[in-house]
Amino acid sequence: MVRGGASDKAGLLANCEKFAQLGGSVAIYSHFQGVSAAGGRVGDDRTYLDFARRAALTGRDEGGIPVGAALVVDDTVLGVGHNQRVQRGSVIRHGETDCLENVGRLPASTYRRSTLYTTLSPCPMCTGTVLLYGIGRVVIGESTTFRGPEELLLEAGIEVVQMNDAKCIAMMTEFVRAHPELWNEDIGV
Repeated sequence: MVRGGASDKAGLLANCEKFAQLGGSVAIYSHFQGVSAAGGRVGDDRTYLDFARRAALTGRDEGGIPVGAALVVDDTVLGVGHNQRVQRGSVIRHGETDCLENVGRLPASTYRRSTLYTTLSPCPMCTGTVLLYGIGRVVIGESTTFRGPEELLLEAGIEVVQMNDAKCIAMMTEFVRAHPELWNEDIGV
């Protein structure tokens, strides 16, 4: 079920790229806000990871680093975000932190029930953000091109799901190959 948007998930995802072209992250965020999905956990994980991946593609198309995230609570996408270090000249707007900023303040109980979908293994800053807010579950698109301190999440009792998603791996591999200097700056090398 979708509130205030397309009548089905496929339609919503198909429209995502149009919204990205028209208005970037704000349009994507408002378009994804309030999306619900029904079905099995694996299917939902792939669906919700696709929201994060499409947000990452928006960042890439804007000339930035293609890392995206989506925050889901009770089968509802509360918001998405993408890395905006280049676009905004920000030192902290990674995909995960941009997503949480777009969602806004939530009660601690909501964060504990939430799942953060991210296209790339969270860096130390984003891992710290997950720990700080007590997000209960993190689904990672890939950790082939970069692996953050996932063990810290596991030690804190946070469920971590590694999807090894071929599209996420290809997206980051292509980006790192084409823009090594920008990538190295983003990860602090």
